[in-house]
Amino acid sequence: MAETVPPANVALHRFAVATAVATLGLIVAGGLVTSTESGLSVPDWPLSYGRLMPPMVGGVFYEHGHRMVATTVGILTVVLAIWLVRREPRRWVRSLGLLAVAAVVAQGVLGGLTVIFLLPTAVSVAHACLAQTFFCLTVAIAVVTSPRWKPGEGKRSAGTGPTHLHPPPYSERLRRLAAWTASAVFLQLAIGAVMRHTKAGLSIPDFPLSLGRVVPPLDSFPVAIAFAHRAWALAVAGLVFASVLAAWRSGRRRTGLFLGALVLAQIALGALTVLSRKNVAITTAHVATGAVLLGTSVALSFGSSRLKSLSRRSRSERRGAVSILASEP
Repeated sequence: MAETVPPANVALHRFAVATAVATLGLIVAGGLVTSTESGLSVPDWPLSYGRLMPPMVGGVFYEHGHRMVATTVGILTVVLAIWLVRREPRRWVRSLGLLAVAAVVAQGVLGGLTVIFLLPTAVSVAHACLAQTFFCLTVAIAVVTSPRWKPGEGKRSAGTGPTHLHPPPYSERLRRLAAWTASAVFLQLAIGAVMRHTKAGLSIPDFPLSLGRVVPPLDSFPVAIAFAHRAWALAVAGLVFASVLAAWRSGRRRTGLFLGALVLAQIALGALTVLSRKNVAITTAHVATGAVLLGTSVALSFGSSRLKSLSRRSRSERRGAVSILASEP
């Protein structure tokens, strides 16, 4: 049975987009905490020095500010989930909203555990990875609540009126590449999280070579994880550019160009992070751009999957029309 897509709720979609943007802001705030090494500037949790609002000075500004942004995102997520439960007829979309609530609650708990147990690497890395997973959920909700998700919403045909709209052509290659790219970017962000939380970022202090070599001696964990981050970046870049080419051929040129620009910016920021000896602004921008690259890949993957559904529906409708015509005397 074909999926029944409800009329677009523009207000709901805009709220979902706002939640996704706020989640990106939360990732930036978390990146600032790590970049400034402010993780234990507030040693207690859930309060901050026993207060709801401590003096916002020094590292407390970054750490408590991160908690304030996290609280705001949590409230937005709960409101979004309630809105979806009440107004969204598609069960799987409502489930995404409830899953987002579960993720933001788990993220808060992991954040508290990182403080209580004095920044254990495993918990800190899990906290970082769950943040990216939660961001993917908010991006997915924003995509599937968009008016563009409706059948018939797409580009205008040349010389047609506003009621003759059609989506861009479906590309199976693009759908698969977008999914692979999103997975590869997530793995790269996870490797980066391990590198950041083990303070291995400058174990290879030169660029583009690594300790003066193409492949450095991998006899220590900091060097091995830093080199893995660089090596996997090449795989990510390859997948991104393959996705850009597939997007260009299927008519999704702006999305493809944006994805390509993001990966180029990310590579440049990664190099500058090393050469600047982890400048706070550059390092945080590197974290933020990685999240945007992941979110764009997820959005492209979901959008391509939707085109597959529309393509199947269109073929089914054409077969039905042919059958009706063939049965007429």
